[in-house]
Amino acid sequence: MSRPSIVWVRDDLRIADNPALSAAVARDEPVIALFVLDEQSPGIRPLGGAARWWLHRSLQSLAARLSEHGGVLVLRRGRAADVVPALVAESGAGAVFWNRRYGEPERTIDAALKTGLRADGLDVQSFAANLLFEPWTVQTGQGTPFQVFTPFWRACLQAPAPRLPLPGPAVIRGPGRAPASEDLASWGLLPTGPDWSGGLAETWEPGEPAARARLRDFLREDLAGYDRARDEPAAGVTSGLSPRLRWGEVSPFTVWHETLQGDAEPGRFLTELGWREFAWHTLFHFPALARQNLRPAFDAFPWPPLDPGHLRAWQRGRTGIPLVDAGMRELWRTGTMHNRVRMVTASFLVKNLLIDWRRGEEWFWDTLVDADAASNPFNWQWVAGSGADAAPYFRVFNPELQAQKFDPDGRYVGQWAPEYRGQHADTAGPIVDLRASRAAALDAYEYVKRAGR
Repeated sequence: MSRPSIVWVRDDLRIADNPALSAAVARDEPVIALFVLDEQSPGIRPLGGAARWWLHRSLQSLAARLSEHGGVLVLRRGRAADVVPALVAESGAGAVFWNRRYGEPERTIDAALKTGLRADGLDVQSFAANLLFEPWTVQTGQGTPFQVFTPFWRACLQAPAPRLPLPGPAVIRGPGRAPASEDLASWGLLPTGPDWSGGLAETWEPGEPAARARLRDFLREDLAGYDRARDEPAAGVTSGLSPRLRWGEVSPFTVWHETLQGDAEPGRFLTELGWREFAWHTLFHFPALARQNLRPAFDAFPWPPLDPGHLRAWQRGRTGIPLVDAGMRELWRTGTMHNRVRMVTASFLVKNLLIDWRRGEEWFWDTLVDADAASNPFNWQWVAGSGADAAPYFRVFNPELQAQKFDPDGRYVGQWAPEYRGQHADTAGPIVDLRASRAAALDAYEYVKRAGR
């Protein structure tokens, strides 16, 4: 009697270069792909609204891809510690495979499941699929985690080269009778009352086929100009791969090797993959990254009482600062924002409005389609000056100078905040004075320095 294999998919919503799926297919037994919407396990952070929209569409795409190859996707909702063993018992599975996760709550769940299922006689294996370099494999000479990017990435590049991506299976043998699957629509991942996702749908097509097409287009059309124009928000040369990598619609191994095999020089592009690796390295060793300052000295930072009006103005793109407002409106409309503008908008919140970086991290978590548990808080702490390899607190991005340098003709601002066009724009003034607020931020930074002595 055949005993099917369960492939528990998580942030790896693809068929190609999916080691867990390949291992299951190699057993020559029926394969059941399972996705668990776990919003109940301790420590699991509920997805933000934009991420939930993306997940719905990506699961639709994955189900279609699996079906084309003969497989099936089963959807279940609940605590993974309950759902996975229940499906094992229901299906009579003999093996469970998954690709590794690196957040502390997820690792705790996975380790307990692996121990329990193996005790029941199952073949349970996990694989490296979503990071080029697993966090525990890269250490300083003293055996400690890195806290500065350049030596971290140098150590990665001196390690064995990332493995080649695996081909997707041509045929996935599904079970004769598939287990019952919950209705994706019943999960309520898509927004209603109102449906604010129109801009996301115009901007993105989630799923593995679109991810692979975007990678090919970027390497063919945009990589050659990436180093020159990557900081210009109107240039349109960014890869657009961050949500694809966040949801695992394409693997970093595929991106790495196809970039190296292409005609254009990779330049700084692969270093951006390295920054993503560094974020996960940091989260693995500092699980409280979204809640606590990585640098304890910043616990003494004298945040003033929250001004709700200032926070709302920032969230809605109504600060009176053209580049900041353009970026925040792009975020709300499309679920993404150019990386240079992300730094500017984050710096403005923390260092001009003196609002705790955790407020900004929460907003980005809810509105970014590519927000993940590592990169989102890691980048906020970098801007705030409280994190790994942090920008010094006295480095305050002046949004007016940033606009002059990277959007000199106003194309980006004109697209997203058109009321600022022209010399006689009819707008209210900035909600804070940039010079005075910068001085207040520097005073606060000096307070942190004195408190740490």
